[in-house]
Amino acid sequence: MSIHPTAIIDDAAKLADDVSVGPYAIIGPQVELAQGVTIGPHAVVSGPTTIGPDCKIYAHAVIGGDAQDKKFSGEEAFLKIGARNIFREFVTVNRGTKGRTTTIGDDNLLLAYSHVAHDALIGNHCIFANSANIAGHVRIHDNVVLGGLVGVHQHSRIGRCAMVGGGGMAAQDVPPFTIAQGDRARLFGLNIVGLRRAGFSLEVLGALKGAYRELFHQGLPLRIALEQVREVYAEVPEVTELVAFIEGSRRGICRSAGTGPNPSA
Repeated sequence: MSIHPTAIIDDAAKLADDVSVGPYAIIGPQVELAQGVTIGPHAVVSGPTTIGPDCKIYAHAVIGGDAQDKKFSGEEAFLKIGARNIFREFVTVNRGTKGRTTTIGDDNLLLAYSHVAHDALIGNHCIFANSANIAGHVRIHDNVVLGGLVGVHQHSRIGRCAMVGGGGMAAQDVPPFTIAQGDRARLFGLNIVGLRRAGFSLEVLGALKGAYRELFHQGLPLRIALEQVREVYAEVPEVTELVAFIEGSRRGICRSAGTGPNPSA
């Protein structure tokens, strides 16, 4: 264990034997740091917070702070972070509210000044570029990319392998496998580069292209388009996932930037 003499570590914190804590860092009570965790200088980790193996927290990050929510009244709430996540300088991650948990999965990269609010749920292999901000109760699925200065409205969802371009403001759900950008964010097609990097086959890409075209560029009411896509691509799990995500939306999905129906229709 490497603990700088200026670091402040509460007696109630639990640190694995090989944790590294830099100068002037503060580790509060009810914090658990697994093996290989590195805490940079001036970083603050508050509890109840659990951080998994091999995470790196850079200088001045604040992890596990109270929820920034007027309804938060000091009740016990939690933050759970998986393995191999990287939190760059000045990242902030809040605990949940009302006994709930903010959850971050594995292998995520959060660049400087990005923010994760209370009760959010983040999957695995996501990238938040500089100053990307997600509000309370947001759900981010696996392999999502948020560009710089992106904002995601509370209770919104960003589907698997989706990307929100820099400066985008996602006030509604962004379906999986798509690209959204702008204020308010609209859909600009499939995230082809991201899907190829994720290993999607040409057959699956072709099916997703056909499904996207049917859903957003044929001028059909969304309900009818979803029925047709479900029937035509019943044997393609990725298309089934896309349809299920749209049907499960409570906030509605982002509109297409091109010709197509109102997603709320």
